[in-house]
Amino acid sequence: MGDSSSLQYVSPYAFEAMQKVDVIRLAALSDPELRLLLPCLVRMALCAPADQSQSWAQDKKLLLRLLSGVEAVNSIVALLSVDFHALEQDANKEQQLRPTDEEAEQVLQLMTSRPPATPAGVRFVSLSFCMLLAFSTLVSTPEQEQLMLMWLSWMIKEEAYFESTAGVSASFGEMLLLVAMYFHSNQLSAIIDLVCSTLGMKIVIKPSSLSRMKTIFTQEIFTEQVVTAHAVRVPVTSNLSANITGFLPIHCIYQLLRSRAFTKHKVSIKDWIYTQICETTTPLHQQLIPLIDVYINSIITPASKSSPEATNKPITEQEILKVFQGHAGENFRQNQCSKITTQLLLLYYLLSYEEALLANSKTLAAMQRKPKSYSSLLMDQIPIKFLIRQAQGLQQELGGLHSALLRLLATNYPHLCIVDDWICEEEITGTDALLRRMLMTHSAKSHSPKQLQDAFLQLQSNHTQVMQILEHLTLLCASDLIPYAEVLTANMSQLLNVSVARRLLQTVNKLWMTLNTVMPRRLWVMTVNALQPSLKLARSHKYTQNDLMIDPLIVLRCDARVLRCPPLMDITLHMLNGYLLASKAYLNSYLKETADQDIKSSPSNAMAMQGQTETMEVTREELKNALLSAQDSAAVQILLEVCLPSEDKSPEQLEIEDSLLCNLREVQCLICCLLHQMFIADPNIAKLVHFQGYPCQLLPLTVAGIPSMHICLDFIPELIAQPELEKQVT
Repeated sequence: MGDSSSLQYVSPYAFEAMQKVDVIRLAALSDPELRLLLPCLVRMALCAPADQSQSWAQDKKLLLRLLSGVEAVNSIVALLSVDFHALEQDANKEQQLRPTDEEAEQVLQLMTSRPPATPAGVRFVSLSFCMLLAFSTLVSTPEQEQLMLMWLSWMIKEEAYFESTAGVSASFGEMLLLVAMYFHSNQLSAIIDLVCSTLGMKIVIKPSSLSRMKTIFTQEIFTEQVVTAHAVRVPVTSNLSANITGFLPIHCIYQLLRSRAFTKHKVSIKDWIYTQICETTTPLHQQLIPLIDVYINSIITPASKSSPEATNKPITEQEILKVFQGHAGENFRQNQCSKITTQLLLLYYLLSYEEALLANSKTLAAMQRKPKSYSSLLMDQIPIKFLIRQAQGLQQELGGLHSALLRLLATNYPHLCIVDDWICEEEITGTDALLRRMLMTHSAKSHSPKQLQDAFLQLQSNHTQVMQILEHLTLLCASDLIPYAEVLTANMSQLLNVSVARRLLQTVNKLWMTLNTVMPRRLWVMTVNALQPSLKLARSHKYTQNDLMIDPLIVLRCDARVLRCPPLMDITLHMLNGYLLASKAYLNSYLKETADQDIKSSPSNAMAMQGQTETMEVTREELKNALLSAQDSAAVQILLEVCLPSEDKSPEQLEIEDSLLCNLREVQCLICCLLHQMFIADPNIAKLVHFQGYPCQLLPLTVAGIPSMHICLDFIPELIAQPELEKQVT
């Protein structure tokens, strides 16, 4: 083959070896000869062969071994992987899209023109701005860039005038602000999506093509400080709803909140958010719930550990109460028609804020931060259950707000999610109730709360008038009954007299259950205070919502006559069940709220502090569970004692109580029903009560009246194994 160090062409020997695919002869070639054949050899190694014989498989291995020592092979493989045909087609398409330089200048002049302040003008400016972002090559000279800068400055200056004159809610000013924020947070893909959706076409825009525009926006037109200062001065959207499309101030504020720009530059955004929430209507705009979520996060969680004070301010209690003023009676219902969205959003804000506060309690305690929690007094003045009912009827218009509120309600207010209440609510709002209201006479609507009070004052001498008014009130819907709640509960003690007709008691029970669907918490407090023993009533001792959540057994410290009045006992048991659930939620939140006490009392050593804090958490949790168990078992023991016949009765009265049609038997049935629910919810209560023991004469009643008593079979051997004979018997 001779010396081929300066070989510039393929030798005949190599050509023949290549033509015959003689791998052995190819392997004998020198490096310079082999280098000239590399593209062919690489292609040969990559292509699937027609020859599938064993000999060719061996030859291919030799070929691959031959190529493995050459560095240039990888580059050749990459080149051979390119689809040159497709590349040529793409190049042709791109060439077809290029206007000439003169045409590009004319297009730029058109796009940067200044149209009149009309809806079409607003649309034209928005489209032109997106075209500049999509086709940045239109701006290629310093003169063209200066023209674009002047046009953008004009947009910023005139956007408020355009919005007010053109009569549109979504102007190009919000789009400018939004693009600026996206540039600051380097969300180039979001800008591309915005451009494509505005132009109504899918355009391939390379993120690298936006680099010059990003520099212009972030350094010359909209610095981050300018963006935040400008955003907070942008007017809110009046009557914001899902019917208003396009890019609005709310989109800009949301993005700035996400990037923590307001806290970074110490710009207060609370007033803007509150005003926008107050300027909403149905159907709910889809950006409102995410806005509230990110706002709450910016209140509770600092932007960085180095500056824990860098947070936004929460909405004040006075501002919230202003929205809910006049929530009782007719004024509230009129207010609901126009402000239901605002009230529901503020309820969502309150519940979400409290949940986030508890969820972050440990982190906040470690940072020695404790954002202010909203007072229980504020929550007592908000008709939560009524608002939830309103939201249920507007689910289609409220998007996911109703389901989000239900989740928060189940977590924070389990006593407002009792299954019996939901069933009762379905009955009250059902077809029969609707038909009764359709047949309602004018007289049913004419009775005032004062007339009802006057009728109660004459109850001892005249039952008829009270009965007539109460019967008419049963035709009203739940919200219409709110003004009568105070009068109804305040006179409950009069219903405990022996001479009061059973029908009257049942009607009061029915009205109370209807009111319970719209104002349960306030109703419970009024009822508990009204049914106190006469001695406490004389002292004018009033319990608060907080008192009853801390000690639910207050409900059972009522007038003794209530315990033998089935309609009122039904109400009492309903309240007891609710406050037992409320007490659990209260103690759970209290433990999280006071988590900082564990950290403050822990030693300075980090490892020791962590271990001791965990131990204290476990201890506090165990103490809480023990308290709840003691509370539940005490309630069960008191109710079981109520089921016993009265000891101070005459033989005739005791004989009546032994019959199946007596008040005691009805009260026993009501109590057994509640105990069944409690045992099902927590079988440990049943075990605890039976280990504590109760009068053996009640065993026939509990076995027959409480279906869940069968769970006692699981621990009967353990119960009988106790050393005390009394506990074995009871």
